[in-house]
Amino acid sequence: MNKVATVLAYHTRSKHSLDRYAAGPGTLDWEAQPKAFRDWTGTQQIALPRDVVVSEISWSDLSDARSSAPLNIADLGSLLRLCAGLTAWKEYAGSRWSLRAHPSSGNLHPTETWLIASGVAGLEDGLYHYQNLHHALERRAWGSAAQESGLWLGFSSIHWREAWKYGERAFRYCQLDLGHVLAAVCYAASLHGWRVRLLTIDSASVANCLGLDRKADFSGVEGEEPEVIVALEAAGSSEVPPTNWQHWAGKPDLLDARPLYQWPVIEEVAQATRGAPPRADSMAVADCAHKHEGGIRAAQVILKRRSAQAFDGQSVMPNAVFRQMLTSLLPGGSPVWNMWPHTARVHPVLMVHRVEGVAPGLYAMPRSEAARASLQTAFRDTFTWQPAAPELSLFQLVCARAGKIARTLSCHQDIASQCAVTFMMVAEFAEPISSDPAAYRHLHWETGMLGHVITLVAEAAGWRGTGIGCFFDDADHEVLGLKDDHFQVIYHYAAGMALDDPRISTLPAYD
Repeated sequence: MNKVATVLAYHTRSKHSLDRYAAGPGTLDWEAQPKAFRDWTGTQQIALPRDVVVSEISWSDLSDARSSAPLNIADLGSLLRLCAGLTAWKEYAGSRWSLRAHPSSGNLHPTETWLIASGVAGLEDGLYHYQNLHHALERRAWGSAAQESGLWLGFSSIHWREAWKYGERAFRYCQLDLGHVLAAVCYAASLHGWRVRLLTIDSASVANCLGLDRKADFSGVEGEEPEVIVALEAAGSSEVPPTNWQHWAGKPDLLDARPLYQWPVIEEVAQATRGAPPRADSMAVADCAHKHEGGIRAAQVILKRRSAQAFDGQSVMPNAVFRQMLTSLLPGGSPVWNMWPHTARVHPVLMVHRVEGVAPGLYAMPRSEAARASLQTAFRDTFTWQPAAPELSLFQLVCARAGKIARTLSCHQDIASQCAVTFMMVAEFAEPISSDPAAYRHLHWETGMLGHVITLVAEAAGWRGTGIGCFFDDADHEVLGLKDDHFQVIYHYAAGMALDDPRISTLPAYD
């Protein structure tokens, strides 16, 4: 089976449907959950400063041009706090779990963060693993020839963290999680005046840069799938970070000593989708000039972000918040899209329940002009496509209350109907994947970025978002009238007024 066929077969196989769910574990032993944090034993651990040095910047000034922060360990520690660090601990009935600066399906956090530093004041040049439990760096490699100053963040996925709970569908969730992480990096870097650039190098090169291809180091433990490296352009980081380290140290710990299930299809789709991120296309994305509303501090928004567990089912979202949310999803509407200089290939379809001045119903928001025509051709011919907000490219398809259908489509979850608006993320699918199977990952990254933008805009306005990875794929497509895989829905997202459980206590991220 060729790579394209492998990807399409995996996507079909991992769909949930109204009469069956994708293959997953028959039971869960929560006492045997894989470890949430990976330690590299035998490495030197360097504690990072915990202060957020950009804590005074307001959310409304998020996208303002600012001087690049110095390339030093204090600003590095600040950046990592805001994009990958812990934000709080939750505790209930003797159980304790951590929250991070980016959401994760099931709070399982499959993404591992790596750092390559050259010329960072206060930190020896080298390759480091970021240990977010302690907000520290574990030094994996060091001792290279002199390099130009630069700072790179690398990311890898541990598929088993998600597969332990979600089975075969887990690969999708790992890629969505990475999209959230990349967006979190963009927001944090913007506050420090650093540009974020994806390195267009293939998976094998990423593995080599991060030491993930050193098979002996991973003997007997879960491997890590190479994903992507981003350059933080505080000092003109070159295309490829240093790799000629003279010294290596450390071995990763085992996360799950007794896995009960195996899901070989995940490795199959991982192999089929390895490749390089897309290069910038002809659609140049201007620097984000959109002004965010609100006087709250940006770091506070990031650090207090939570995924809603329940919504109140009655609060009406102000029209200004709704429009702010949609504007931020468009090119130039958020710092995220400066890192992603590509024609948009994921387009929100909204089930509006309770938004001021917006009639309940089904709406589409094509994020490119070409997509509007394609979506209109692919969707039901009975949809009206009435302009609802032309400047936002928002069109009403059907005027009707959609709470019950949103709940049904989202695996019968109340959060999809009790929120103010539910998003279905519709991806251009067959054509990108037939051109490059690695696009399967990239479409999920773009979708995760959209979700992260929604959740931060909602948080800044006193509302809240949450991802919904469980939905009935082809039931979505039937509602929209999609008859083939030219388009596919690959994520649901909800935003509304959250209900907090008073029984759960919140504790500081770092004592």
